[in-house]
Order: sequence, then C-alpha cells, then structure tokens
Amino acid sequence: MSGVPNITDSELWMVEATLRERYGKPVEVQLADVELRLDPAVMELTHCPAMVWKEQGAGFVVSKVGDNRFRCQFFYSAREQYGTGKAEYDDLLDCVVTVLKLQADHDAKRQQNQ
Repeated sequence: MSGVPNITDSELWMVEATLRERYGKPVEVQLADVELRLDPAVMELTHCPAMVWKEQGAGFVVSKVGDNRFRCQFFYSAREQYGTGKAEYDDLLDCVVTVLKLQADHDAKRQQNQ
C-alpha cells in the first residue's frame, strides 16, 4: 500500500465534466495505476492512482500523488512527452485545465510546422 489516497468519485466526475466542456462530447476517462518518484532525492517508486484519456491524437495522464496533490502530462508517443512546467498542483481543476491548454497550444504549433 502506497499511502496515496485513491481517486474519488467527485474527482473523476470533475475531470469528466471538464473534458465534456472542452471537447463538446463525453470523453472516456480510465482509472490506472502508475509508479512515480515522489521525492527526486529518493530512487523509490510509489504506486499512485491516475486518470488517463486520449483525445485528438494526444494522451493525457493526471496522477494523484497525495491529498489534493496532482501531477499531469500529455504525450503523443513515448518520445514526445510533455509536462506543464509545474511539478505539482494542489487544485485538480487547475491541473486539468492547464494540461489541456498547453496541449492545445502545443498542437497548434505542431500543425503550423507540418
């Protein structure tokens, strides 16, 4: 047992509602487990619950790393993974909105470069 609390129904609902508003349709969010280094100075990996979804060619992961503590990233492939530049969020809505906005900005730049 990692000590990291599970994702609550209200947290999952908030993410699904935010995605429905962003994309104008329901988006399937899957619950998963990930292993993360919670302390950069410690090599030990900790099992953390996560919410994962794919939309418009990108994958997203929001991991719960503690009470009201979240990390996020988006990716296109194993070689193309991006964070938000902020190590951790204490507000889930801020975490999700930020990763969605940065992915949309990044995707617009990718489209220009093609």
